[in-house]
Amino acid sequence: MKLTFFGAAKAVTGSCHCLEVNGKKILIDCGLQQGRDERDNRVLDFAPGYIDYVIVTHAHIDHSGRIPLLVKQGFHGTIVATRLTGELMSIMLRDSAHIQESDAQWQNQKGRRAGKPIVEPLYTMADAEAAMKLVTTYEYGDTVDLCEGVRIRFVDAGHLLGSASVELWLTEEDVTRKIVFSGDLGNVDQPIIRDPQYIGEADYVVMESTYGDRLHEPPESYTGALAEIIDETFSKGGNVIIPSFAVGRTQELLYFMREMKDEGLVKTHPDFQVCVDSPLANEATRIFSSNLHGYLDEAAIEALKGGALFQFPGLTLTESSEESKALNMDKASKVIISASGMCDAGRIRHHLKHNLWRRECAIVFVGYQAEGSLGRALLEGAKSVKLFGEEIAVNARIVNFKGLSSHADRDHLLAWARHYAPKPRHTFVVHGEASVTEIFAQHLRDAGLAAHAAEYEEVYDLANDRMLAAGVPLPPKPVSAGGSPAYRKLESAGQDLLDAIRHNKGGTNKDLAQFEKELLALIQKWDR
Repeated sequence: MKLTFFGAAKAVTGSCHCLEVNGKKILIDCGLQQGRDERDNRVLDFAPGYIDYVIVTHAHIDHSGRIPLLVKQGFHGTIVATRLTGELMSIMLRDSAHIQESDAQWQNQKGRRAGKPIVEPLYTMADAEAAMKLVTTYEYGDTVDLCEGVRIRFVDAGHLLGSASVELWLTEEDVTRKIVFSGDLGNVDQPIIRDPQYIGEADYVVMESTYGDRLHEPPESYTGALAEIIDETFSKGGNVIIPSFAVGRTQELLYFMREMKDEGLVKTHPDFQVCVDSPLANEATRIFSSNLHGYLDEAAIEALKGGALFQFPGLTLTESSEESKALNMDKASKVIISASGMCDAGRIRHHLKHNLWRRECAIVFVGYQAEGSLGRALLEGAKSVKLFGEEIAVNARIVNFKGLSSHADRDHLLAWARHYAPKPRHTFVVHGEASVTEIFAQHLRDAGLAAHAAEYEEVYDLANDRMLAAGVPLPPKPVSAGGSPAYRKLESAGQDLLDAIRHNKGGTNKDLAQFEKELLALIQKWDR
């Protein structure tokens, strides 16, 4: 009866943990590693063909995004999730596959003339569709015999529609242990989504710590604050641009917008236009508008009865790229909600290019902006940013709703952890930046709970409550053998620079000297 940590150990993304019971291997999540956590997503730390089950806590890509790769490399077992996680996972994995295929196509187009080998996508649409055929879903509260000696039950984690904490009862020979995987725990008092549910008892807990070192700002009236920003911006003739994650946060914003319309909070423009420019967000919104009984809070269910949860006058859902481009051709003021939430990809970058330089516009951030992201740069006061090769001045008003988070903060995490009675034998802290996992583990110890921050490839004997292997610090992603996708794009840009130098072979001495001066300044800036 063993537990091994293969992902999100002193890292925020790539959640993946493995239970071994009665000869069966059960993964809890199999997510993509992203950003600073990324190593090599192609390399799995186990043989996929020997995995029997995958239990998915929720549909976010850092928890589910490597499942198609798992299938591609030989997994043919059963994937288990809540009903709505299954529905959201279907669109998110297909969208992720489309991104993988598009990135590979882009790299191959650039690399062909340089004689580089063909790049294969991490996985394809066919792999994502094959994965979805293996999914079996259950509702919250269903107790299911997964296999010999393993029972499971999903409990609402309050983070995303369908998100769950997972209770598992494990029996091997004459020993029974209960382990709980928190998944991502949600913030309290969110619109639409219910508060996380407490669990009363467990021998072991594997617990997230994303915001384990901080508190959210006191809640405010987001409808009132957003309405004020819309009012002021529209009065100047500008647009309100909101970078937003396609699944969860966008639907929450639409809920706010509907409330603003119902209550007439935007005084000068009560019929204001709202455009959701994200095909993935639009598909997710349709799922959010389906059969949600058992998944929503009472106020949302009441709104659902009238079929108006995410429907209101002035709402436009754009699908095609032509429709997206037309939004910036239209001079009328509007709210544009678009992905990605950190501004590092997707249509939002086009909207920023057209609106950042305009003093009459506002850019409103409603979610976490990771270090190194374009969103973080804007929040930290960048005077200009480069988008599509063009330097764009930052003149628009930049607004940050810090308290609008779908994750529990430190105190709510501690309250959830303290609810167990008797206290668990041990709590393993995962899913947080390395320093944060250590800080939150200390908070748990200060509260009288046995806890530590789990390491990558750490192995624990659950039957005898002892560590079998201490694990190692998560190694960084190697940049050799082709490097990261970002590095390969940079390398390709270097080839373009050489081409530009050759094209200027017959230029004037004055122009060539200026080119050299600018190039040397660039080298001096980055070669450090």
